[in-house]
Amino acid sequence: MNDMKRLLRYAGPYRRDMVLGAVLVLIETCFELFIPIMIADLIDVGVANHDLSYVYQKGVQMILCALMALITGLLYAHFAAKAAYGWGAEIRKAEYEKVQQYAFSNLDHFAVSSLITRMTTDVTVLQNMVNAGFRPVTRGPSLLVMGIVLSFWMNPKLAVVFLVCLPVLGSVLFWIVSKVAPMYTRLQSIMDRLNRVVQEGLTAIRAVKAFVRDEYEEEKFAEVNTDLTSSSETTFHYAVLNLPAFQAVMYSAIVLIMWFGGNMILKSNLAVGDLTGFLSYVMQVMNSLMMIANVFLLLTRSLASAHRIAEVLDEQVELASPENGLEQVADGSIDFQDVSFKYHKDAREFALSGVNLHIPSGQTVGILGGTGASKTTLVQLIPRLYDVSEGAVYVGGRDVRHYEIHSLRDAVSIILQKNVLFFGTVRDNLKWGNPEATDEEIWEACRAACADEFLNRMSDGLDTMLEQGAGNLSGGQKQRLCIARALVGKAKILIFDDSTSAVDTATEKKIREALAKRKDVTKIIIAQRITSVINTDQIVILEDGKVHCTGTHKELLAHDPIYQEIYRSQMSGAQENEMEQSTAKAERGSVQVKGGITDGSENLQR
Repeated sequence: MNDMKRLLRYAGPYRRDMVLGAVLVLIETCFELFIPIMIADLIDVGVANHDLSYVYQKGVQMILCALMALITGLLYAHFAAKAAYGWGAEIRKAEYEKVQQYAFSNLDHFAVSSLITRMTTDVTVLQNMVNAGFRPVTRGPSLLVMGIVLSFWMNPKLAVVFLVCLPVLGSVLFWIVSKVAPMYTRLQSIMDRLNRVVQEGLTAIRAVKAFVRDEYEEEKFAEVNTDLTSSSETTFHYAVLNLPAFQAVMYSAIVLIMWFGGNMILKSNLAVGDLTGFLSYVMQVMNSLMMIANVFLLLTRSLASAHRIAEVLDEQVELASPENGLEQVADGSIDFQDVSFKYHKDAREFALSGVNLHIPSGQTVGILGGTGASKTTLVQLIPRLYDVSEGAVYVGGRDVRHYEIHSLRDAVSIILQKNVLFFGTVRDNLKWGNPEATDEEIWEACRAACADEFLNRMSDGLDTMLEQGAGNLSGGQKQRLCIARALVGKAKILIFDDSTSAVDTATEKKIREALAKRKDVTKIIIAQRITSVINTDQIVILEDGKVHCTGTHKELLAHDPIYQEIYRSQMSGAQENEMEQSTAKAERGSVQVKGGITDGSENLQR
């Protein structure tokens, strides 16, 4: 319940609608409770005395009460819907804002599919609780209390039947709720798995078709879908038991009241109208119990969803700006001092160990290393996407933990290994680097990233619409737009995380030449090809999360065995390719010459 109370704080401006809805339900209940009293008077006075005017009078009063109940019920529906969907919108907004504050380490705690479920399905469960449960939760207790009070007022002896039936029904409903409660939690977890399978299947649909894994994906979906169906059937199998339990107790109560009430009528201890009115109260009290039972089921499911939502909102953000944090980065200098890092506190080994590096402002640095050498991990510490476990990282001569996070990340642009572009125009995507950028500044960045080559061929230019994930662009085009997006900004540090892997060598050379003109910007290039870093000011070789050595191309080629091996393997392969290409050209030239001689001899013969 603490989670639910916490989420009710987000009701905000919709609390007034909730209060008005509750008041309207109480008024509606009062009008309905007056009707049985009028029925009793109509029978005992009007019908018994054959007084038609009295019958008409009570009939009109009953109609007015019914109309007022209808009007207040409709007004309640309006305010309840407004409160439910408004509250849900505020919760989704709070969740999304919280996720935007997460550090990478926080995002590691939740699967993407789970976050989607928590922002959609779980919030919908809470909305349904308010929309469908607010009326019975307000109306049920009031009907129950007022109905029992009025039934005791009409005939205390018959009302004793309630004292017998209510505990029986309450015990059955309590058993049902306690049985179903843990099942709802499992149901939402399975929903997470279903969303994950659907998300993966649709995101990777091209790979699925390329590898002809349609049947495998269908089987995987069928498995989790069947699990969800089975769990739902089991859960709601117990949940619907409240209806037969309610009906059994209600009809037992009616039989008992008719039995005892009939005997009282025969002994002239009870009027027929009173018995009729009393039966109306029986139905209302039982209906109120049914409402309360349904509310408990809704509440049980909503508590499971509320807990899942609260987990997102209560997640402690591991990276936060310090109070009075620095808002200006002096320059693009970078220093790693005895830096060690691991992704989880309980991890046995460090991903980075004892890293010491000095990168002067304006320098171009290349980073090489095998797969798993922690190259990406190293550069992610610079814009403080993660915090170091030991040591410190300095940017502009100050510890990155002393900067206001937004200011630090504005000064550090990183082109991620995985290209990320959003649905919208090319201009909208490139303005992520600088929202105030003019078209001229955007085109200048595109020319530096060689993105103008294909944008000029597009009829809409910067207004070209990109599909979700930029599916209408090639891998190289995506990379060039991502580079242009980083160059649009005014960053003091540019980090290229293997961001030219899909670009041909000629285009990559043009991009390197354009970057070399930015003398005041520090460039860090993570690459697999040695040609991408051969002309940098210094090259850093990483091995098993440690700095193996640093130096220029000539220094490393002369003294470092790892660099020598990388150089030989890549450059010898390049030389072999050149030789094969030259041989192929020579063979094609020979064929052409032979063809020309043959043609000439044939002409001479003719």
